[in-house]
Amino acid sequence: MIKNKRIPKSFLILLSLFHFNFTWGAKAPSSKQQLETIATHIVVGKVQAVYSYKEREGIRLVSGYEYDQKVAEVKIEKVEKGKISESLVYVRYWSRKWKGIGLPPPGGQSYENQPKKDQTCRFYLSRNAYDGWSQEGNNDGGYNVVYVNGIQPIDK
Repeated sequence: MIKNKRIPKSFLILLSLFHFNFTWGAKAPSSKQQLETIATHIVVGKVQAVYSYKEREGIRLVSGYEYDQKVAEVKIEKVEKGKISESLVYVRYWSRKWKGIGLPPPGGQSYENQPKKDQTCRFYLSRNAYDGWSQEGNNDGGYNVVYVNGIQPIDK
C-alpha cells in the first residue's frame, strides 16, 4: 500500500531553482529583421585573418569560463547599411568554454558561425551601440558582431 506523503516545501523550492537553471540561459538566434534592426552597420566581406587571445574568468582550476576573444580582419566587398569609408574593417566576437567544476551557470553561449580565413560572410555589426549582448563598454568606436548570430557565411 502506498502512503500519501507530504513533500517538504524546501525540496520544492530547491527543485524549482534546479529546473530554472536549465531553462534559462541560451539566447535564441535573432531573425534577419532583428539583426538588421540592432546592427548599425551591415557589410559583406572576405575574412583575411582571424586573431585571438584567451582569458580566464573565475578562480583558476575551480570555476569560470575560458574566453577566446577574437578579431576578424574583413576586406569589405559591399556595405549594406551604415557608412564605412575603409576597405578593411576589424570585427570583434568571442567564444567560451566552461572550465569549472560541475555544470556551467546559466548564461550566454558562444557566437554562432565563427568565420574562417578566406571565407566570405555577411557581418551584422554594432558600433557605439547595443550589440545584442550588452551596451556596456561598446562606446570605443570598435565594431562588435551582433550577438549571437551576426555572422552569416555566404556560399559562393
